Amino acid sequence: MAHDAAFEAHEHAEHAEHAAHSQDPFISRVSITIAILAVMAAGVSSLETLEASGAITSASEAVLSQDKATDVWGEYEADSLKKHLYGLAADAGGAKAAQYQGTSKEQVAKQAELKKQAQDDEAERDKLLATSRIHEHRHHWLTAAATLVEIGIAICTVAIITRRRAFWLSSIGLGLAGLALFGAAYLL
Repeated sequence: MAHDAAFEAHEHAEHAEHAAHSQDPFISRVSITIAILAVMAAGVSSLETLEASGAITSASEAVLSQDKATDVWGEYEADSLKKHLYGLAADAGGAKAAQYQGTSKEQVAKQAELKKQAQDDEAERDKLLATSRIHEHRHHWLTAAATLVEIGIAICTVAIITRRRAFWLSSIGLGLAGLALFGAAYLL
């Protein structure tokens, strides 16, 4: 989100405290609801930011793992060419045929190590991409949760202005729905 949730929560709490001094029990209850929703909004927004950061970080690390795998696969291919060239040189015979045959076999062993390393890097990439998707999934749920809670705060303000209980109950419902989406972010 592009705003400072902690600052907004503090602002809403101050407005709620000011309204509570009116000595109207309804206004006091709505003011307390605003304060509770503001704290919820701040917490959910903070977690939303953390999940977005987690998604970006994991995706970036996945790109680095893929780059490492690509480099190792390039080395694997270069060694494959060397192996074939030394094999051809050994097949051609000559004074160094045995040496070329030995070098060709060394390349085979080196290739096995490189293949394992590249596959490990690709497995790490896949793991990081899965982690990024989990963070992104949570971020989407938390965005919806924060939005519902913030709308609930706005409707509480309407309840204070109009002194209508239906608006206050609606805001509580939106807060509960936001809380449900918060839970869904970590359970689904």
